[in-house]
Amino acid sequence: MTRFILMTAAMACAVYGQGGRGGGGPVTIASNLKQSYNAIKNNITNAADQMPESAYGFLPEGEPRSFAGWVGHVADVQANQCGSLAGTPLTVGAGAMTTKADLVAALKKSFDACDTVFSAITDDNAMEAFTGGRGGPQPKAVAAYGMIIHSNECYGAMAVYMRLQKLTPPSSAGRGGGGGRGGGGVPKQ
Repeated sequence: MTRFILMTAAMACAVYGQGGRGGGGPVTIASNLKQSYNAIKNNITNAADQMPESAYGFLPEGEPRSFAGWVGHVADVQANQCGSLAGTPLTVGAGAMTTKADLVAALKKSFDACDTVFSAITDDNAMEAFTGGRGGPQPKAVAAYGMIIHSNECYGAMAVYMRLQKLTPPSSAGRGGGGGRGGGGVPKQ
């Protein structure tokens, strides 16, 4: 499975680099990791900022988590995973938090830890063994991609909650998903 994930990531880098999106040199595992991480960091951070405090408790019927629960889950998982990747266990306790201010602060703390980890990943060390994850040793890049994938899954749920609150998710802002207003745009009918 690890080999499959790594091969998929490498192919994604190669395909992404073919698109002529301008600037920079060749796409590498390290540059793709950083680009993917920064994209999800921006989406989750902006979603957490845009959702009004009054909607943090929003819980659609049949769903396991409120919007606040998703923000807390992302913060806790990222702190744990990036702390493990850095060799320094980290917990932020966001799962027990309920206010927007506390959750956004915990999310920032988790992203600060991840910023350090992702900025330290290079093409030379991306394949080094990481033993702190589930399932035994794996390349550091695989563990980092796993965190990005998890964060994207969580953001997907958060984006639906935003749409249900008639807000445009950050990933749709400026692409016709709300007139480019980013936060508070009503999706076109």
